[in-house]
Amino acid sequence: MIGSRALRLALRRARRALPAPTQRHHAEQVRRRLRRDLIYRSKHHIAAYWPADGELDPRPLMREAITHGQALYLPVLGRRFGDPNGKGLRFARYRPEAPMRPNRYGIPEPRGRVRRSARRLDILLVPLVGFDADCNRIGMGGGYYDRTLGYLLSRRHWRRPRLIGIAHECQRLERILPRPWDIPLDAIVTEERVYRRRPAAGAPTPPAPESDR
Repeated sequence: MIGSRALRLALRRARRALPAPTQRHHAEQVRRRLRRDLIYRSKHHIAAYWPADGELDPRPLMREAITHGQALYLPVLGRRFGDPNGKGLRFARYRPEAPMRPNRYGIPEPRGRVRRSARRLDILLVPLVGFDADCNRIGMGGGYYDRTLGYLLSRRHWRRPRLIGIAHECQRLERILPRPWDIPLDAIVTEERVYRRRPAAGAPTPPAPESDR
């Protein structure tokens, strides 16, 4: 059986191998699928991420969100924001004209001092290394998103933010066995289709983007 480290490396290698024109095409297809969704378009506070390591590029979505007057945020690392282990995320407002600075991984972050918690976001676009059709996610292994969103594990009827993974279809796995601390996503959007999480028995069905008909 392939180990988790080897699996992550293989999935990262696959997404990095996608040619630049293919990367751009995938990003545009994901943008089109999400912009057709009325719920997504109606939300105001949306957080994305700055792409790295072959991740699906959310910047077309980011540009369009700003054009439509939505408030856009990017994650910020740092142990001075309430996490003694430096593993949690806060979210800073992103504006294209504002200066950015690299974090410890070399990923740009907004320099603004005002931070918003995940609980105050409407939608969080989540990066991932691998996923399955039930919207389980494999991340980079640092635990940043799981720690940040851990409070959602105790929520049964009200979840905020709505979690949408965006990825290349080549990152899909047959099945992922989630661990107790893993946070499932509400939906995952790729260049080919939309995957929806099936709610637990007795739980309300969370709204999800509409797939093509």
